[in-house]
Amino acid sequence: MVDQGLLDKIKGPMDDPSSATLEDIGNILEFIKEISKENDDIKEELEDMDIVVQIVITDKEAKYWLKAQEGKVDAGEGDVDDPSFTFTARFEIGVGLLTGEIDSTSAYMAGDITVEGNLQDAMAFQELIELATEAYEDLTE
Repeated sequence: MVDQGLLDKIKGPMDDPSSATLEDIGNILEFIKEISKENDDIKEELEDMDIVVQIVITDKEAKYWLKAQEGKVDAGEGDVDDPSFTFTARFEIGVGLLTGEIDSTSAYMAGDITVEGNLQDAMAFQELIELATEAYEDLTE
């Protein structure tokens, strides 16, 4: 079961991304890691996933990473070795993507994010975010 304290921490930014802080990005990634252990839809999505994401927040000079490999998710702050893709965005856009507030395809087409590397992996990452967002909504109804 996802820790209630973690759910409480991400409630503000998930409900209102404009209230988010840098710490919230780490908490949202931790939520994705935790929910991936118990949500059947996410487990199924992870079965064939082998991605390593580097997230770069340009205006806050912050970096995060997420790995979805061998049916498991891990995440953290800083640089990651050999990412399959890197997405770069301003803080507001990055939070919007992680909370499901902003559609990644629209943001990419508008030039609000840049993606370097495997675009298929970027689309798989977006699917993971969407499933995690749905799981969050189910847990907090």
